[in-house]
Amino acid sequence: MQPNLHPMKKLFFLLSIVSGTFCFAQKEFQPAGSEIIETVDGDLDGDKIPEKVIVYNTNDTTDTGNIREIQILKMVNGKWTVLEKSRNAVLESKGGGMMGDPYGDTKIEKGILMISQSGGSSWKWGYTDKYRFQNGHFELIGHSSSYGRPGDYWVDVDFNLSTGQLVYEKEVEDTTNPSNGKSQKEIYNKKGLKINLQNRNQEDQRKIVLPKTKAEIYI
Repeated sequence: MQPNLHPMKKLFFLLSIVSGTFCFAQKEFQPAGSEIIETVDGDLDGDKIPEKVIVYNTNDTTDTGNIREIQILKMVNGKWTVLEKSRNAVLESKGGGMMGDPYGDTKIEKGILMISQSGGSSWKWGYTDKYRFQNGHFELIGHSSSYGRPGDYWVDVDFNLSTGQLVYEKEVEDTTNPSNGKSQKEIYNKKGLKINLQNRNQEDQRKIVLPKTKAEIYI
């Protein structure tokens, strides 16, 4: 028979069980020899029960450094299970170019999984991917990016994959340099891209050429 515990002791007891269960699951699912970069908790499938997102730096390598693996763990009947995992959504450890590690952070806001990364040197780039759990996968529903160089120009892209609306805006700071072009803005509708955690960055970059400005956008 379970002892009659003081409310605070009972809470501590329950938290200890959850913590112990997670530690076991972490060891069970963690890639051999890998290290944890970040762990984030939050409800991602709308059942009011927080999932656990873990980003690992693995021992497997490519020309651009160590491969990263992201795992989303879900508690089912008191046991952690893998809801989804991918080695394509987070860039390798040297994927940021001269800046090195491109990984920024992972957040969960209002049920949306957000992954931010950046890199470059004097010319800099950065982007945030937004994923929603739907149709049995974490599908990319939003992508926002910025790239350019201070003193020359900056380009901002906001792409809502759910509605198809893509907003492109270029702000030129050095107008005396003809190679910088001119400031411009274009709103374009592009539907039909099916991107998720599994095929993100796996295929060749998805290029979109805007019809008016002729700007090339890479998703």
